[in-house]
Amino acid sequence: MRRYVSVGLAVTAALSAATAPSFGSTDPLAPFTSQQLSWTPCQNTLECADVILPLDYTRPTADRISLRISRLKASDPARRRGILVLNPGGPGGSGLAMPRFLAPSAPAAVYDLIGFDPRGVGGSTQLNCRTSPEIAKVDSRPTDADFPKWAAEARAAEDACQRMGGAIRPYINTANTARDLDVVRAVLGEEKLNYLGYSYGTYLGAVYGSLFPQRLDRSVLDSAVHPEWIWREQFRAQAVAYRRNVELWASWVAGRHDKFALGSTATEVMATLEQIAARLAVNPVGDQTRTTFDAAVGVGARFRPLWADIAAAVNQLKAGTPSQSGLLMAQAAQGDLVSGVFNTVTCEVDWPTDVHTYFEDMRVFRERYPYGFGVLRAAPTTCAFRTFTPPEPATALKRDGYPIGVVVQAEGDTQTQYESGPAMASRLGHSLITVRDEGKHGLYGSGNKCVNRKVNRYLVDGVLPGSSTTCAGDPRPTPETPTSAEHTKSYLDGRGLAVWNQQG
Repeated sequence: MRRYVSVGLAVTAALSAATAPSFGSTDPLAPFTSQQLSWTPCQNTLECADVILPLDYTRPTADRISLRISRLKASDPARRRGILVLNPGGPGGSGLAMPRFLAPSAPAAVYDLIGFDPRGVGGSTQLNCRTSPEIAKVDSRPTDADFPKWAAEARAAEDACQRMGGAIRPYINTANTARDLDVVRAVLGEEKLNYLGYSYGTYLGAVYGSLFPQRLDRSVLDSAVHPEWIWREQFRAQAVAYRRNVELWASWVAGRHDKFALGSTATEVMATLEQIAARLAVNPVGDQTRTTFDAAVGVGARFRPLWADIAAAVNQLKAGTPSQSGLLMAQAAQGDLVSGVFNTVTCEVDWPTDVHTYFEDMRVFRERYPYGFGVLRAAPTTCAFRTFTPPEPATALKRDGYPIGVVVQAEGDTQTQYESGPAMASRLGHSLITVRDEGKHGLYGSGNKCVNRKVNRYLVDGVLPGSSTTCAGDPRPTPETPTSAEHTKSYLDGRGLAVWNQQG
């Protein structure tokens, strides 16, 4: 599971004179906010355009970058109430296709849906980092002797990004992305912006509202980050959330000992997991090692409908038989690759620079939180070796004048843990929708009818849900629920694990 990958082609070095705005206004942003866009078909059913923006908003007449945006016009123009800007999270997720994802939704009738590739990403001016050598062995329970290799790999990744990232890297941050959105709003001729963001996109939305409160109308923050956990603590808390789900699963399995025979108490089931993990560390079964087992159990326990499948897979491994279902879940766990943008934006705040701080955490996490590859959340990242100085401090989050919004949070979310939702709702004075007994990350539009109904009513009609309301999550298995590799794959495919809202 590598955190350090390149993202595409070389950084755009210059913008053509034909598309560059001229400067002649006393308002330094006027040339950008008054530019005319050229829309072309893209993403099958959408249209796209490039917006020219300042690289550094403190020097708007200097270097410029390009931002690729997409649009799906409101299907009911008579009811149109503006634009709904969409962000998938990441940091570093491409959002160009998001209007297509939401095309069947109720808001698509009354909003122009606006997707975009944030600065540094995809069709926008890209921040690219060279790939670095894989120094550390992928291991959910590394030894102390392995820790320096993890640090060396993070340092190498940062050095590779410093060599290739160029002078644009310090300006790839959340505040500048929020400023980009405000230019997009102005270019589209809108007085206000409506917003829907998932995961990291919730933080971006909160930063936008904090910087431009008079420009934000309705906003939905789905699977919110914690306003006090930017960013190291957010990652550490992911490991805790993975274990919580595994412990809930173990209690459920223990209550069905006659069916699964993995233990009659949660403690016994957890002990069975540890016995299997210890055996796999010495004798892998097929392609399944202790690391893939730890990852599979952690990821699978998030999804309640798969709990019987996980138990069946664990039983197969207990018997020494390869488990296809377990392998599928392990592959899903190892799909959270990130780009140079991730390793830059998450360094917009200071991280500890003493590697022994991370090593101390790793000792705890490999023992207490191995599931879902939890030790990764405690390990040093590129931010421990940051080679650039952020040009500004992180934005203080506050709601100062813009309307009350909505935060949606699942109790078993592992990417942005449940505590994050109430904390963000409290900070901004937003209404909170809690999804009970649910491990999904990204709820709106994912099939939860209760969440969809509440959010649609707010976005379309302006009717807020209660200050604190609940929806039920996907149901736990019943005796009639199938347990097979096909069932697991069907569920994961239906969840769309490869789409934007599975990022951080």
